[in-house]
Amino acid sequence: MALGAGWLATACAASAASDNASDTVIEEVLVTGVQPGPGLWRVTRPTDDGEHVLWIMGQYHTLPKKMEWRSTELEAAIAGSQELLAEPEVDAEMGTFAKLGALPALVGVRNNPDGRRLEELMPIQLYARWLALKAEYLGYDQDVEKWRPIFAAFHLYRKAVDAAGLSYSPVVWPVAKKSAKKHRVKITTPTVSVKVEKPRALIKEFKDEPLDDLPCFTSAIERLESDLGLLRARANAWATGDIAALRAMTDLNEASACIAAIMNAQVLRERGLTELPARLEAAWLAEAERALASNASTVAVLPMRDILRPDGYLAGLRASGYVVDEP
Repeated sequence: MALGAGWLATACAASAASDNASDTVIEEVLVTGVQPGPGLWRVTRPTDDGEHVLWIMGQYHTLPKKMEWRSTELEAAIAGSQELLAEPEVDAEMGTFAKLGALPALVGVRNNPDGRRLEELMPIQLYARWLALKAEYLGYDQDVEKWRPIFAAFHLYRKAVDAAGLSYSPVVWPVAKKSAKKHRVKITTPTVSVKVEKPRALIKEFKDEPLDDLPCFTSAIERLESDLGLLRARANAWATGDIAALRAMTDLNEASACIAAIMNAQVLRERGLTELPARLEAAWLAEAERALASNASTVAVLPMRDILRPDGYLAGLRASGYVVDEP
């Protein structure tokens, strides 16, 4: 079964805010009504039979609840294209366990090993800060006290985002997929195949292995104590199509501590799964180049962070000789 490339970003979203934007003037009031969203990135390379183009739409999950995205530009691009590229996915063969993304939902996996509670894993001052935020956003939830810090942080983040007038759900891809089906445009999902031997053993080892996820937890606490305004401002920037503001407010290393907590787990290292992010990027780049060579027009949807980071997917296309024009 398939697993989207955003699984780590989703699991690590609690660290989503920017150190680099600490001096930015934050706009607290969320936009409402119909908003244009960002424009499309344009990727080209002149060919013998004309100029082929790849249009890329940046997807951002945390957006104003009362905003309606005006998707006409994306839908028009899809209607005039021959192919739509999805985000890359892992095709993980894990038998009845389905996929790595299901790990947190399996009984006991998100809990701390040996039944330890959050207060046993961190300094008392940090735990006191957690309790203050927990009281505000989670109320009297005792089950979360048994969770690993990385999962507790994400749960807290989701509740805080909701309280801040934001929704955490994909907006772009459902529209793109529906439009492609309407216009009978081919949908391609770049995939990386992974066969996980003895999935029962993997899950048991993951349950028993401590994670170095306290830095991720600490980062999440710091963000939620001071930067909900930044989350609103970033959501507004996407909604209004202000790429310069979005770039200035996006910490391109925002999820590094959380990603490291998962990817450095011994159970994943031993099975060669720590290389998945690089393999997913390579798979997407290969499909993008193929589509650019084959189609007069192609549309792709990618996470905004992978578009903006200097070593991201667009950097790979530039390195291969393509011209990238920003909206």
